[in-house]
Amino acid sequence: MTTPLHLLSLVSLVAAAIPFLLFLANIRLFRSPCVCKDNPRLYPVSVLIPARNEQLAIADAIESVLRSDGVELELIVLDDGSTDNTAEIVRAAAALDHRLRLESAPPLPAGWNGKQHACFTLAALASHPVLCFLDADVRLARNTLERMLTELHPDSTGMVTGFPRQQTQTFLEWLLLPLIHFVLLGFLPLAAERWTRSPAFAAGCGQFMMVRRTAYFATGGHSAIRSTMHDGLLLPQLFRRHGIQTQVYDLSDAAICRMYRSAGEVWRGLSKNATEGMAAPSRIGIFSLLLLFGQVLPLPLALDALRVGDSVALDRSLVALAMGFVIRIAAAVRFHQSWPGVLLHPVGVLVTLVLQWTALARKLAGKPASWKQRSYPAQ
Repeated sequence: MTTPLHLLSLVSLVAAAIPFLLFLANIRLFRSPCVCKDNPRLYPVSVLIPARNEQLAIADAIESVLRSDGVELELIVLDDGSTDNTAEIVRAAAALDHRLRLESAPPLPAGWNGKQHACFTLAALASHPVLCFLDADVRLARNTLERMLTELHPDSTGMVTGFPRQQTQTFLEWLLLPLIHFVLLGFLPLAAERWTRSPAFAAGCGQFMMVRRTAYFATGGHSAIRSTMHDGLLLPQLFRRHGIQTQVYDLSDAAICRMYRSAGEVWRGLSKNATEGMAAPSRIGIFSLLLLFGQVLPLPLALDALRVGDSVALDRSLVALAMGFVIRIAAAVRFHQSWPGVLLHPVGVLVTLVLQWTALARKLAGKPASWKQRSYPAQ
């Protein structure tokens, strides 16, 4: 006889199997950029860093870019109205290396997001045929630019982007940030991302985005997404809508990023653009069902099945639970993620769902999002 517990355990098993099978298929496709000893001639690159109150990070970011091997580059840092010592730090570094220069952002126009405006301003200041947008909290290995330039094939690709290794130290950092890879590889068919130009399969990371200058301005670049918060997803979608191929890579061996430094920053940072990603009204329902049934409920269902002696429901729940943990263990090994976050995987997923629904509720209530001492209308 079919009981509610039987039905729930079956739904849980199916919901867990979907990301599990996609992860197994995707992990081979989500590769690092190649390390080529005999590179073809690489185009010069303009590395562009928008910086607003980045005095804790900017010196290390500059140093990592300027020590890059195998590429001709210029580095432009845009001081976007900083109230700390960001500009002074960059100015001192620029005095020691002619490849670096400091620019100041014009006032933020109405209707623009701060980062989108800074990036579009930087693109106009750049002089090289390849533009690399880099967040101020990213550190590059010596060969990262060279490797990604090699992947930017002139006849087929207009953008290459990648996910650095995320450095996590505080509780919410190691609980939530590793789930970026879980969602990417568990819910996006990378085969479609690789072999089609459909915007529906776009993926990217705003921490590192390298584009061809001609493709960038042909699409409108950041000016075409000026009021949005999520350039990591929306810029690849924009390129694909114009028929330009984009590719996403694993940069865990080529770059490192300390994205946030406190619980408040984690919550605000992940919330600010949630409704342009997973928390979009068209997506949040299906994501919530799959994550809730596939990642959160297997443990309580297994405990309930054990209590009532239902071996079928217990087996299903344990298999579902195991599939979620297998993904997290594999990701922790591959992407150098923290082990406490793996052990608390169901808790991390539940907190993520709360964050996503809170962001959507804020949007529906018309409450603004805030980031970097700026307030933005609900999108």
